[in-house]
Amino acid sequence: MAQLLSEALDHGIMSDYTGKLLSVFESQENRNIDASALLNSRASQTLIDPLSQRELEILQLIAQGLSNHEIGERLFLALSTVKGHNQKIFDKLQVQRRTEAVARAHELGLL
Repeated sequence: MAQLLSEALDHGIMSDYTGKLLSVFESQENRNIDASALLNSRASQTLIDPLSQRELEILQLIAQGLSNHEIGERLFLALSTVKGHNQKIFDKLQVQRRTEAVARAHELGLL
């Protein structure tokens, strides 16, 4: 796309507009390079088994400081179900505690 915009600019096709598009495209391309570097640094920390939508939802509530009982009430789940989800989250994140899970999730960009 950048090449097409450059060629259009070289041929004087809507120079003002084409120039603006090209500058926006190039700045976006630079941002994508930065984002790509960030993703690559996190690639070594990726999860073997990703969290499900429900697990992510529960993890967000854990991060908000809700107890298992409060999470169960909010999501209409039995306490044992919440505890089961917690265990799966802990296993997938390779942690032992709720605070570790939240910290690990932040490291991985899950929260």
